[in-house]
Amino acid sequence: MLRRRGARGNGRVILQSLSIENYRNIEAARFEPGHELTVICGKNGQGKTNLLEAVWMLTGGRSFRGAKDAELIREGAEYAVLEGNAEGNGRESRIRIFVGGPPGGRKARGARVNGVDHGRAGNIAGIFAAVVFDPGHLSLIKGGPDGRRRFLDTALCQLYPGYVTLLRQYTRLVTQKNALLKQYPQARDAERLLDVFDEKLCECGAEVSRRRREYIERLEPEATGTYRDIAGGGEALALRFEPSCRDAAELARVLAESRRRDLAAGFCTAGPHREDFSIFIDGREAKRFASQGQQRSAVLSLKLAEAAGAKQVTGDHPVMLLDDVLSELDETRQAYLLNRMAHRQTIVTACDANLFGRTAGKICRMEGGNLMDS
Repeated sequence: MLRRRGARGNGRVILQSLSIENYRNIEAARFEPGHELTVICGKNGQGKTNLLEAVWMLTGGRSFRGAKDAELIREGAEYAVLEGNAEGNGRESRIRIFVGGPPGGRKARGARVNGVDHGRAGNIAGIFAAVVFDPGHLSLIKGGPDGRRRFLDTALCQLYPGYVTLLRQYTRLVTQKNALLKQYPQARDAERLLDVFDEKLCECGAEVSRRRREYIERLEPEATGTYRDIAGGGEALALRFEPSCRDAAELARVLAESRRRDLAAGFCTAGPHREDFSIFIDGREAKRFASQGQQRSAVLSLKLAEAAGAKQVTGDHPVMLLDDVLSELDETRQAYLLNRMAHRQTIVTACDANLFGRTAGKICRMEGGNLMDS
């Protein structure tokens, strides 16, 4: 059973500082953001998004750009190190992320918190909470269901640390079952083994699906209200989760009914790993009918709702990481977003720092991987 966190925070998560070594195009940097708005400005290709991504890595999550661990290490270097000092959940944390491995071998991310080794970086999910939005997240609307599942699972891993273990267990079982399905004609006792896999998949898979369903139910009111505000009340957003089951008994029926298809396909064709949710604007599916501006507003609404949901559960508003967001919004939407970011730590990248002329935020500049205060 995954539990809601009992400790209440002081209102927001704060990144005090971040030291960077050999990360992407950044050889060495020390970043000390303001406690509210910080703008990282500079021309394209200078490392603004790399810095934002480095902050995100302190959550224990993978690159929000889909990069492999080896791609995070600066060219010519053997490893990358990120060391951040943060406050949140009623405690101070010193987080160290190491990316490396043997020469020529597979690279991986390890984590230490306050000097204690946590093994793989994913094990520290929930210690430092952040929500990130970048142009690639339009795939939440336009892309396939795997991106939308990843959106749900990433949020749940930060809110409920036990969800990480649950999701890993389910994913491992699906991988093992797929291997058996591929070798089914040659495997001994294959039918019995499939029954065992399905029994174990039902135990954890139903809980994965339930958590996702509950999260969508929490997310929708905030997302629909935010979209209504962004759109000036002229349009309505709706979410519809498409679960694989309602409980373990129903998942058992689903897996039994899909057995013949699984054997023909050579992989598991049904279950929580195939779930999805749909986004509608004024009753029409956004993926097919929404304009670029509507899609951007819908994704932004989901991200703001994700942050608000984290505040409800943990008592702390997560750090907001916004990559080149304002340039695609009109003045009304820019003003709305900046107002929503007040009194919480927000780190934004922009080519033009003048977009933030009406704010009192801290301005930094990136040039060729070098970070400078403006």
